Amino acid sequence: MNLADLRLRDYTPVPAIRRPSTHVPRAAVPAVDVHNHLGRWLGGGDWLVPDVPALLDLMDEVGVRTIVNLDGRWDAELDANVARFDSAYPDRFVTFCHLDWSLLHGPDPTGALIAALHRARDAGARGVKVWKDLGLTVRDAEGATVLPDDPRLSDVFVAAGELSLPVLIHTADPIAFFAPLDARNERFEELAENPDWWFGAPGYPTFDRLMSALETGVAGAPGTTFIGAHVGCAAEDLSWVDGMLTRHPNFHIDLGGRLAELGRQPRATSRLIQSHPDRVLFGSDAFPPSREAYELWWRFLETEDECFPYAPDARVPPQGRWDISAIGLPPEVLAPVYADNAGRVLNLGA
Repeated sequence: MNLADLRLRDYTPVPAIRRPSTHVPRAAVPAVDVHNHLGRWLGGGDWLVPDVPALLDLMDEVGVRTIVNLDGRWDAELDANVARFDSAYPDRFVTFCHLDWSLLHGPDPTGALIAALHRARDAGARGVKVWKDLGLTVRDAEGATVLPDDPRLSDVFVAAGELSLPVLIHTADPIAFFAPLDARNERFEELAENPDWWFGAPGYPTFDRLMSALETGVAGAPGTTFIGAHVGCAAEDLSWVDGMLTRHPNFHIDLGGRLAELGRQPRATSRLIQSHPDRVLFGSDAFPPSREAYELWWRFLETEDECFPYAPDARVPPQGRWDISAIGLPPEVLAPVYADNAGRVLNLGA
């Protein structure tokens, strides 16, 4: 074949390396998945998990003790999620609320948001999910973009800590989503399929500006437990994540949705986790939850397998054209990452 005749979309090379494949059907210890979506927020109005007992069977089979449902939203939607999951199956599910940022348009936005936190806590919320719209698309009454370091939010984050509500915060997105959309962008194929995920256009904050805002927000509420979603929101910059964990004792990270990024830097990932074993929480962000997704995570965290696909069923890997290697964490690190840290942060029963 002439190289000039081969289109990139048709190029799907298969690695020739012969490597072992270790099957890990269950987590080494019962795990807590702190980052998942079970509700209707991302399901177009339908429950992402229509059969809750079937999900419980899957959890028992793969060794997941508890799943954190990040889809509580607020008011009636929070009530519906808590009733469907938390109340019906105590300690198997934990629901986080969101904040309604339209409250920023009122005369006392800080007071209104704090009042909303109290209502959510009383309704059964066990934490707060702050999504990436804060910093990217949320606007105040004057039309200005609101970032996590906005002074109007400082007391809101402090109040979350006073209410014993950890804040799982997703700020920004992968670094490539803020880079020029050209031939040098490693996520070009993914962004071409999902153009709304590109934030490199004028009018958006830069990735670094958003990370600065995140740190200011965390530093301003030292009594509040923050969980930086998706490896501290900077899976491609683990030195920055390490710095955040070092500088801010109230900052934690989850691993959700960043298997591809972590698996191409296995030594750095292992160093980060083993340097902060009490501040890293397992999360999958694989929704709806599946056996295949959990087994892939177990393989990544527990074995030393090399050069295997992070999306085995995909013709073209969705997040970049590379394979990953596992990190083989020791048992004394797996236990806190899988469960102990989440148990402490979420105040789960034994």
